[in-house]
Amino acid sequence: MFSKDLLDTKSERGAKFFYHAGKVMEYAGKPNLADYLPIPRWFDPQGLRRKTQFHVESAFEIAGVFVQERMEGMECGITEEKRNKDYLDVLLEFHGDGVEEPSSFSSRTINVIVFEMFTAGTDTTTSTLEWAMAELFHNPETLMKVQAELRSTIDPDKKLQENDIESLPYLTAVIKETLRLHPPLPFLVPHMAMDSCKMLGYNIPKETQILVNFWAIGRDPKTWDEPLVFKPERFMEPNMVDYKRHHFEFIPFGSGRRMFPAMPLASRVLPLALGTLLHSFDWVLADGLKPEEMDTTERMGITLKKAVPLKAIPIPYPRDRDQK
Repeated sequence: MFSKDLLDTKSERGAKFFYHAGKVMEYAGKPNLADYLPIPRWFDPQGLRRKTQFHVESAFEIAGVFVQERMEGMECGITEEKRNKDYLDVLLEFHGDGVEEPSSFSSRTINVIVFEMFTAGTDTTTSTLEWAMAELFHNPETLMKVQAELRSTIDPDKKLQENDIESLPYLTAVIKETLRLHPPLPFLVPHMAMDSCKMLGYNIPKETQILVNFWAIGRDPKTWDEPLVFKPERFMEPNMVDYKRHHFEFIPFGSGRRMFPAMPLASRVLPLALGTLLHSFDWVLADGLKPEEMDTTERMGITLKKAVPLKAIPIPYPRDRDQK
């Protein structure tokens, strides 16, 4: 995004940015009385709107400093050595026609875009990867099976590439099963009815906020066999549902015209990241923890995280390459 390590120990600004971004995700996912009773909306009885706005503005202020520094450097002709064009460069160099699109992006617009990329593009991915690893620890046979697929397909001395993913159906099934049980956004993104309508006998007034509980859909015993069991094999069956199609029983990225625009990116990043971790390393839980002792409690926010972060130790594979 910025060609900077925002979590560098020397950068307090980066750490504060992630803190405020995390708080926004937390407050955005808290149950809000105003979502169910329109009258209290103006009073913000729980203070969620005020708290969220404070952290949004704080994150914008920090990101704005990075943007301003880059703009001043561009005006002075100062370029950082050995740096490829990054996302911020693209936003700053954008020039539209001024009619159907803006002639350029304002600092505020850039802040909004950057903030959305960090919140929607990182928190959702990391939480899914953490849940996938946690489920594999809980199911050692599944872990061995997906590692066997990876290591029989990809040579240990080679890195997993994007074009290898099509040859790894079980890895893909592990990702899908993780998304079913632990969707990154359990209520998807809230929608609003544009007009009054009637659906399944219910009258939906105009501007009603709609929340889709995909967490419950993915665990519905009427749809899924053994819904609480982590079983990637279910996605290996012929004609199985897929989030890339119109199967409403499996919509971790939403569906239709307003489905998550980052779905194509996530469908590549998730197997590539998880596959790399499993192909290059063997894993053990930290502190001698046994898989059955691991805390799998969920922590609600706009994303579904583990209440207790997963701690695991990587062991390079193979440990002695001369004996492989």
